[in-house]
Amino acid sequence: MIRHLVVLGFLGSVLSACHKEEEHTEAPPKLEVTTPWHKDTMITKEYVCQIHAIQHIELRALERGYLQEVFAGEGQIIKQGQPMFKIMPNVYQVDLLKAQAEAKTVQLEYENTKALAEKNIVSPNELALGKAKLDKANAEVQLAQTHLNFTNINAPFTGIMDHLLVRKGSLLDEGDLLTTLSDNSRMWVYFNVPEAEYLDFKIHQKQEKGVPVKLRMANGALFDQAGAIETIEGDFDNKTGNIEFRADFPNPNRLLRHGETGTILMEVPFKNALLIPQKATFEVLDKTFVYVVTKEHKVEQRMIEIAAELPHLFIVKSGLKDTDTVLLEGLRRVKNGEKIDTDYRTPEKVIPELELYAE
Repeated sequence: MIRHLVVLGFLGSVLSACHKEEEHTEAPPKLEVTTPWHKDTMITKEYVCQIHAIQHIELRALERGYLQEVFAGEGQIIKQGQPMFKIMPNVYQVDLLKAQAEAKTVQLEYENTKALAEKNIVSPNELALGKAKLDKANAEVQLAQTHLNFTNINAPFTGIMDHLLVRKGSLLDEGDLLTTLSDNSRMWVYFNVPEAEYLDFKIHQKQEKGVPVKLRMANGALFDQAGAIETIEGDFDNKTGNIEFRADFPNPNRLLRHGETGTILMEVPFKNALLIPQKATFEVLDKTFVYVVTKEHKVEQRMIEIAAELPHLFIVKSGLKDTDTVLLEGLRRVKNGEKIDTDYRTPEKVIPELELYAE
């Protein structure tokens, strides 16, 4: 009985020693790592925009009177110089005839005074007074003719007529709004850019005018004409911290109309950008971190700053160098300072796998 107890005790000691040895020699986890890499790339910035016709004006009555004729319909394309409205001209025609008759009378008086002045019967001052009266009478004729012309309202440019706000027979006062006219052969598209992105734009672009942009319309489709940035406003909006850009788009088929909305797509180049896979990062309290593997094969948590985002990739602004080794997988399985075994994968092998990882 004593012999059996001794043997059992010996076996227990051996098994315990073996178990402790196994625990002591357990290998660290082997995880995939890679290095950041440099590459010239480009990102697409999106901005909500307002679409305006290059000319959008209000047509108002310049004279008081009854609206005698409406020559154009709502939504119709009006050619430059085409008649649109006519205000009853009777009163203005009479005023013109009256002014012309008075001017003719003064003309005769002036000619008589001139003949007398040539014979030294009247003084030069009287002749000058007669000339001044004639000039005034001719001016009255021109004024009456202008008022009469104002009864005919023609299109100042080719465009699309909007709603009719009056009807034939309406009594108009001077300044009454009749309709609006939009020239949408070319469109001005306005969008606001935050201050930081404006500074990046100025740094990366050699010239601000002529930078190409695209327009995504409200239905999600891309507009079939390319646009370009033409101007940047002079001042920032202190309330929003934004500055307004304007891009110009040709609109040959007149698809775009004044007042539409959309999204401007602007490509921003990044020269020699430092890239890492998005899956190599994690967030803590809105800050982005990676695990960097040290020479001692220990993981070190490091905060990085992201400059921009690409599909499956981040452009790193600060916090990493291309010589650093970053943990690519198993981020939830390790702790800061833990020792690991690494399986290095080159960026060339990592990149094709990123899309599969995202799926």
